[in-house]
Amino acid sequence: MTGAQILIECLKREGVEVIFGYPGGAVLPIFDRLYDSDIRFILTRHEQAAAHAADGYARATGKVGVCIATSGPGATNLTTGIATAYMDSIPLVAITGQVKTFLIGNDAFQEADVTGITRPITKYNYLVKDTKDLARIIREAFYIAGSGRPGPVLIDIPVDVQQKDIDFIWPEQINIRGYKPTCFGHPGQIKKVAKLIAEAKKPIIFAGGGVIISGAHQQLKELAERIKAPVVMSLMGLGGFPGTHELCLGMLGMHGTAYANYAIMNSDLIIAIGVRFDDRVTGRLDAFAPYAKIIHIDVDPASISKNVKVDVPIVGDARNVLGQLLEVVRKIPDTSDWLKTIENWKKKHLLRYKDSGKIKPQYVIEQIYEATKGEAIITTEVGQNQMWAAQWYKYSRPRTFISSGGLGTMGYGFPAAIGAKVGCPDKVVFDIAGDGSIQMNIQELATCVCNKIHVKVAILNNGYLGMVRQWQELFYKKRYAYTCLYNPDFVKLAESYGAVGIRVVKKEEVRPAIEKALRIDNTVFLDFHIEPEENVFPMVPAGEAIDRMIGGMA
Repeated sequence: MTGAQILIECLKREGVEVIFGYPGGAVLPIFDRLYDSDIRFILTRHEQAAAHAADGYARATGKVGVCIATSGPGATNLTTGIATAYMDSIPLVAITGQVKTFLIGNDAFQEADVTGITRPITKYNYLVKDTKDLARIIREAFYIAGSGRPGPVLIDIPVDVQQKDIDFIWPEQINIRGYKPTCFGHPGQIKKVAKLIAEAKKPIIFAGGGVIISGAHQQLKELAERIKAPVVMSLMGLGGFPGTHELCLGMLGMHGTAYANYAIMNSDLIIAIGVRFDDRVTGRLDAFAPYAKIIHIDVDPASISKNVKVDVPIVGDARNVLGQLLEVVRKIPDTSDWLKTIENWKKKHLLRYKDSGKIKPQYVIEQIYEATKGEAIITTEVGQNQMWAAQWYKYSRPRTFISSGGLGTMGYGFPAAIGAKVGCPDKVVFDIAGDGSIQMNIQELATCVCNKIHVKVAILNNGYLGMVRQWQELFYKKRYAYTCLYNPDFVKLAESYGAVGIRVVKKEEVRPAIEKALRIDNTVFLDFHIEPEENVFPMVPAGEAIDRMIGGMA
């Protein structure tokens, strides 16, 4: 077999169903073999979109996403998508072409040091120098990408490695020296946690993306109900605990609910599961959770005590560790007074907005939630649209909220919606977008129409780069420096690609437009003309403690 044939055969054996990508000279041998393969290939219109689509596919299905690009600019265009996946611990295998091995380092046409460029944004990467190593490297790449704390792995394959003939040997065993993720928690540490739970008066569970990645949502729900502890979530943790559950306090942090922030700041025990304690969650570190002992469960030992010093660290897979914990938790704390306090905070600090008679973005998302009965997969772009989607749509199941959390990548949501729809074709997939973000990968309308990938896009069109404008309003005396947008006619633009566009300018048109979009068997752009200077509240100013919020009502 040639190296290209070996690659395709290995991808089949790894169970790869779909690849997103873009061809070019340094991957022509691979594309020639893909032409006769049963693996579905989806041609995106930009390599960044290919990486985001593979990422969205991985988040929606739990499988490893795969993308491919040529050498040089094709590979460098993937890097934003690779970094997005890396920051959010998403399993991805990115395959890039490279110039012939004897040309590497000579500044050949379309050469770039892709392994060097991507070293800080991949879990691991490979430059394949010999075709005989290719099968082993592919096996290792998929194992590394999907095991432990998942992440992107890049395989850079020179053209001559793709062309060379060798005998194909499938490596049955994977044995990577020094890479042995810890899957179960230490029994002694588990017992310490059970003791702390029994002694707590104000426990709270803080669930992150690790709960979703490990499939620990059922164990999390069982633990919360057993010890009667409220649950807060990071942005990446949304859907890990039912948003409609009485113990759910929603998202915490910079744009979290006021009652989630008050609860974490007043608790005496935080059970943190699969979280990073990033700056958007903690606010001012020296003021974070001053009264709480902190338990941190995470599969990645490097994440524990990285940002916040913890009292009981447990390294292990969240699902396994919670299973172990449920076996030893016997004494249940009395949290009745704590839950009454939280209930009072919930009544006093409800998420709300003023009804001005115009289209409010919060209202649009409420209507999408009701029209889809909370069953849709929601992807987002980044900015105000992302925060409104996090606040106002209630996510009851894992893998239904798909967003760029760590990197905050504008242009993510639309191609991620494509990947999610490919992975879950029977689900309604809605991208909640801003009029700025949507234009960063708007060319993927062609990908949707050509491949009959019918996603719905709700553009919250306020004529601004909304979140940047909000900061300029609040902290820069309304000096709107270069945040006012000149937008195309999104309806005509959608129609020019063969999709459907619907413009919505009145509040009473919102729900009928959403219902119409759901009936249409095509990609639909819903252009909602919302109030231009609507803000996301609550908001914690940068550098403040998370209970020092401004703007209780939008």
